[in-house]
Amino acid sequence: MDDDEIWITGVGIGCPMGFSLAEFSKMLLEGKSAVRKVELFDTTNHPSQIAAYIDEVPASNKVSNGTFRSRCKAEQLYIHCIGQAIQDADIQKELERKNAGLILGTGSDWLLSWEENFFLGGDNYKLPGREIAPYFQYAKDLYQIEGPALQVSTACASANHSLIFGANWLKMGIVDICIVGACSINVTPITLASFGNLRALSRRNDTPEQASRPFDKDRDGFVLGEGGAIFILEKASHAKNRRASCHGKILGGGFSSDAFHPVIPNPNTLQIEIAVKNALNNSQTNLDEVDYINAHGTSTPVGDVGEANAIRTVFPNQFRNIPVSSIKSMAGHALAASSAIEAAACLVALQQQAIPPTINLKNIDPACDLYHVANTTIEKKLTRVISNSFGFGGSNSCIVLGKA
Repeated sequence: MDDDEIWITGVGIGCPMGFSLAEFSKMLLEGKSAVRKVELFDTTNHPSQIAAYIDEVPASNKVSNGTFRSRCKAEQLYIHCIGQAIQDADIQKELERKNAGLILGTGSDWLLSWEENFFLGGDNYKLPGREIAPYFQYAKDLYQIEGPALQVSTACASANHSLIFGANWLKMGIVDICIVGACSINVTPITLASFGNLRALSRRNDTPEQASRPFDKDRDGFVLGEGGAIFILEKASHAKNRRASCHGKILGGGFSSDAFHPVIPNPNTLQIEIAVKNALNNSQTNLDEVDYINAHGTSTPVGDVGEANAIRTVFPNQFRNIPVSSIKSMAGHALAASSAIEAAACLVALQQQAIPPTINLKNIDPACDLYHVANTTIEKKLTRVISNSFGFGGSNSCIVLGKA
């Protein structure tokens, strides 16, 4: 075993599919949808009225219930996920040594703040220069994470970037431990209306649990989701010295950027292919060593075809033998936090030696011809898996994870 390997020694998760890795794993492998009718606010005039959303974040024992509930839902989610990951990895003493870094993906902190302020009668949206603290700041202060800290905002690819940046900080010796991941609360009136008016969202309002159907011929858009996952990273040597357990390994990652459009995917998939190839090269992974692909798979007509084309191009002789699935069929699209939740799904797959399905995949689009894990979990020996995430504006990412 290489002492410089990057281990994941702690996981904290909170999303519509569960508030612990065990809860999440159960719903994931049972292939159950978390999508439902939105009841958080009036959706009468919204074209899409469904989402996978959180009703309430479980209270934290770090603060009183009153203090916890006084924070907004995004802050509550950061407190929950960071606290759960710290407890899982048992790194409280390490935090006291001030040798832990923090890299978190973010997407809509400012929009959430302005929207919340607006509905309370405020006018912060008129003054974008007015300084407000990022939502994760309270959790950072609460848990006394005093090492270097960084926010990453690359849309849907944000968490993948945080995972690889964290691994690189460890390899460079900047920190001994790095806390990475992303949390995002997205199901709000403005966000639902914005994506709905772009015609990006599914309008299957009468059958919400069947709405998200990546790679299906009858897909009509993605379903908004939310949640988050936080991971504790450390070198194998450091983890073994303190007798920590390993959930899985970060083997490498790759990135690229399109210079095409703020929202529409580039029909030329070259940059997606480059991101995947960079991840494989960076992790020293051969094409025939990939046991599973967690697809970005949003359930959009254009995006799914592009990803399928890229997979077939990168794996010309292997694509019919590499299982592919998208958990967005169950969890919806959590935007900046999507690749964090999907990294957790990859850890579940590696630990359970089972691949979660793409549910609602009844009629595979011929343009998305791949080895799809459709509707039912399959058991398979897994050693190395990859997870794709492609953000709005062309932020392409791919990470490679390995079995503990």
